[in-house]
Amino acid sequence: MKRIDKTAQKAYLENRLTRNAFEDTTVNQEVLTIIEAVREGRDQAVKSMTERFDKVAIDTFKVQQAEIAEAYALIDPVLIEDLRKAMANINDFHTRQVETSFSVAVDALSCLEERVSAIETVGLYVPGGTAPLPSTVLMNAVPAKLAGVKKTVMVSPPNREGKLAASVLVAADLVGVDEIYKVGGAQAIAALAFGTETIPKVDKVVGPGNKYVTAAKRLLNGHVGIDMIAGPSEIVIVADASANPKFVAADLLSQAEHDQDATAILLTPSSTLANKVAEEVKEQLAVLTRKAIAKASLENYGAILVTDTLDEVIDIANQLAPEHLEIMTVKDDYVLDRIYQAGSIFVGPYSAEPVGDYFAGTNHTLPTSGTARFSSPLSVRDFQKRTQIIHYHQETFKKSAQRIIRLANEEGLTAHANAIQVRLEEEKDND
Repeated sequence: MKRIDKTAQKAYLENRLTRNAFEDTTVNQEVLTIIEAVREGRDQAVKSMTERFDKVAIDTFKVQQAEIAEAYALIDPVLIEDLRKAMANINDFHTRQVETSFSVAVDALSCLEERVSAIETVGLYVPGGTAPLPSTVLMNAVPAKLAGVKKTVMVSPPNREGKLAASVLVAADLVGVDEIYKVGGAQAIAALAFGTETIPKVDKVVGPGNKYVTAAKRLLNGHVGIDMIAGPSEIVIVADASANPKFVAADLLSQAEHDQDATAILLTPSSTLANKVAEEVKEQLAVLTRKAIAKASLENYGAILVTDTLDEVIDIANQLAPEHLEIMTVKDDYVLDRIYQAGSIFVGPYSAEPVGDYFAGTNHTLPTSGTARFSSPLSVRDFQKRTQIIHYHQETFKKSAQRIIRLANEEGLTAHANAIQVRLEEEKDND
């Protein structure tokens, strides 16, 4: 990992904060070509793209019940129970996010309402490139089910045998996903946005993915709703001299192993800790199964920044607004109270980031690339929509009419004013 000295920290932060994880002209052009091909060619185009990118020919995209039964036979029963417990934890946390409709009385005769309802059909994207991700199935589907989504459609890229991982299929079955399709990448997002002969059109697509999936979501936003534009995974660790360097190093590597574009940063006022963590990273990296990916990630975007004070660390952390932020200090509460820019915050030495990824119950689909400044983790709210309803009685209308007319005239919208005026005149004629 690169140690950024104090003289270089300003330049590093400026570069980091202006890094755009979403704008890649080459990727965008490739994805636009895929989108247009799927819009025109539908199933045949999706089959062609799957053969080209996933190196497998798929005759039937839809997962059949026999494949799910086979998955249950392949998976360790203990893992099934782990998935059940994780699902229960996610359900328990997300249940509290369910919003309800409300009504406000304007007066004795009129009222205003907000009606909360579920989005009818949602596509759930589950990555599958280098590892199965049953946890992402649960993180996507549990809040959708709690919101009352009528139809959940899951897509995930097939392996070279034309199958999905057993754990992914079991997780989808446990949570009650309605339909599952063996298709991934930008072509999957396009298929969900437009619909094909086989894959249904949905109202919204949620879930993380690689840069091609991310580009497809961004380019198709408007044709279909999306949850967020998620870039590469990130972790920032705020730690002082009291932190265990083994824990810090392990947690940095837990994100670095995601992909070569992932970011892992340690912020500390302790030069001693910085040195120990750097050594620990080298030792732990050597035995990782995904060490090539983690090494490239650390070389590309890993960093250790040593500051003079803990308050400087806090300021930098807020500037970065990271996806995951861990706090390991003797003043955890002090730090937590001053962190206001992060997707998910992990407090204390035993709140390791994977606790949130898999089991605690909070959602692991989080805003990245500084978007935690204005975005939130995936939640039940992402699967609900709100409709405003106005019930104005005649008498309430008459009391407000002249005010509305004056406001409309101020904006030069005389037709708006007239829509009110004609009703007043109708009243006079009827008197």
